[in-house]
Amino acid sequence: MAQHNADRAAGWNDQSGERWVAHQARLDAIAAVFGQAAIEAAAPATGERVLDVGCGAGASSLALTDRVGAGGQVLGVDISEPLIARARALAPQDAPTLFRVADASSAELPEGAFDILFSRFGVMFFDDPTGAFAHMRCALKPGGRVAFVCWRGAAENDWMRLPMGAIKGIVPATAPPDPETPGPFSFGDRGRVARILTGAGFNDIAIAPFDASVPFGEGATRDAAIDDAVKMTFEVGPLSRALVDQPDDIRARASAAVRAAFADCPGERSVMIDGATWIVTARNPAQADSD
Repeated sequence: MAQHNADRAAGWNDQSGERWVAHQARLDAIAAVFGQAAIEAAAPATGERVLDVGCGAGASSLALTDRVGAGGQVLGVDISEPLIARARALAPQDAPTLFRVADASSAELPEGAFDILFSRFGVMFFDDPTGAFAHMRCALKPGGRVAFVCWRGAAENDWMRLPMGAIKGIVPATAPPDPETPGPFSFGDRGRVARILTGAGFNDIAIAPFDASVPFGEGATRDAAIDDAVKMTFEVGPLSRALVDQPDDIRARASAAVRAAFADCPGERSVMIDGATWIVTARNPAQADSD
C-alpha cells in the first residue's frame, strides 16, 4: 500500500474516524440528498447485489438495501474501523447488509459478484484511481453498473469555500494541493473522471452536475444554528486541520470570522449552504464487448 493510503487509513482509524462517528447523524443528513441522487442514477432493482465503496457509517448501504430488498444484498466497505462499527450498530439485524473493513482499491473481492458498484463520496481518495477502478470492475458482473457521487471544485462548495475563505489573513496560507492529489475534490475535473473510468475499462460513461442546498448548522434559534455550524467546522473537515497547533488567539479570531461568513447564509433555524457534485454513471462491458 502506498504511504498516502497507509497514512489515510491510520487517520480514519483514529481521530478522523472518531470525529465522524460523533457527528455521524448530522454528516449523513448533509450527504443524504446527494446520495439519494446517486441511488436514483444507479436504479437498483429487487434482488440485485451492490458493492458500496467508502460506505462510512452505512447510511448509503442501508438506503440501497431498501431498494434491493430481502432477496438482494449490499456489501459496504470502508477503511475506518470506527465507522464500520457504527454501521453495524445502526443496521437492523435482519437486513441483508454486510459491512467489512477494507480498502476497496486492493481488497480481495468476489469476482463478477455484483450488479452495481456504488459510492457516496468514497472514491476520490485512491492513490491510483484508474487501478482502483480496474480492480473493483473485476467484482462487477458483465454489463454491471457504476454509479457514484463526488464533489466538484472547492470554490463551488460552501462547506469548504466559506470557512477557508474566512480565515485568509488570519491563519498562514499553505500552498494549494495539486488538483489530482487524492482528496475530496480530486474528481472535480469532469474530463479526468472520464479518463479514469475509460482507462479502467468502463464504457457508457455519463457525468452530470447535481447541486443542492443543505442544512449545515441547526439550532432552536438562528444564533444557535450559526454557533452549531461553526462548531462543526472546528471539529470536522479542512478548517479543523488548518487550525491544528494554532494558538488560542488565532483560533478565536478564526471562529469570529467563520461565524460572520455563516451569518450571511440563508435559513431561520439552520444555516443553509450550497453543495456542488457530479453524478457519475458507467457500465462494465458485457462479455461479448470485452472479448
